[in-house]
Amino acid sequence: MGVRQALASKREGGRPVGPVRGVPAVGMGRFPAWAAVALALACQPAARAGPPFLTDDPDPVDLHHWEFYVFELGYKSVGSDLIEAPAIELNYGVAPDAQLHLVAPIANSSQPGTGWASGYGDTEAGLKYRLVRETDSLPEVGVFPKTELATGDGTRGLGNGRTWYQLPLWVQKSWGPWTTYGGGGAALNSARGQRNYGFAGWLVQRDIGRYLTLGSELYRQGADTTADRGFLALNAGGYIKFSDSFNLLFSVGRSLSGDVHTFTYLGLYWTWGPVPPEKK
Repeated sequence: MGVRQALASKREGGRPVGPVRGVPAVGMGRFPAWAAVALALACQPAARAGPPFLTDDPDPVDLHHWEFYVFELGYKSVGSDLIEAPAIELNYGVAPDAQLHLVAPIANSSQPGTGWASGYGDTEAGLKYRLVRETDSLPEVGVFPKTELATGDGTRGLGNGRTWYQLPLWVQKSWGPWTTYGGGGAALNSARGQRNYGFAGWLVQRDIGRYLTLGSELYRQGADTTADRGFLALNAGGYIKFSDSFNLLFSVGRSLSGDVHTFTYLGLYWTWGPVPPEKK
């Protein structure tokens, strides 16, 4: 989800579909994606990026490890509301530097004059691959191509109406309790009323003690429909760490310029996998 960058996906005809990672746009009826410059404060010794933020990171899940999220992702724009809930995200470390990624949401959309519609939304699938491992002097670098499969009903505002793609490059560097990451890329969307656009964001976060991490991101997205202007958004949130394998994630954000949007994310996170020999 990252937090769902599918937040930028919209239903056929230029109306918003549904929200993360990941992970957005809707001016007078559209839905954006966003990411950012952030500042945070403390959940786990090794910082985890992505949800609850839209800016993503290049760090894949450990080999043969799993990540599982149950979350709510909300989006509000002028005349439109979208809530993805319940939704799940599943990540698996398929190779030492690669993870498989899947998001399956229930979409709930409200459009002017039509009321609320609910049903299965668009499915997000991707592969995160780390190109460069972080060292004392070099940042971590990776790519995270995703596809938004048109499994939702675009005529009811529950999907984009056509499969579309995201092609980002992410970098990350850590210093003690501080972690910063960001990057950008392009989204390719040929659905009716939609257009290709660029996006970029940066985030800073900080671990505060053992049980809390806080962060903030700033994300810029170009116009993703033939009628909108694009936007710049600020988002803040973090993680509460109940254990090494179970966290609560949260964030809230709003556009600073361009099309008007507000965003929310609330989720639960679990992780599990084989214990490395050196830790047994």
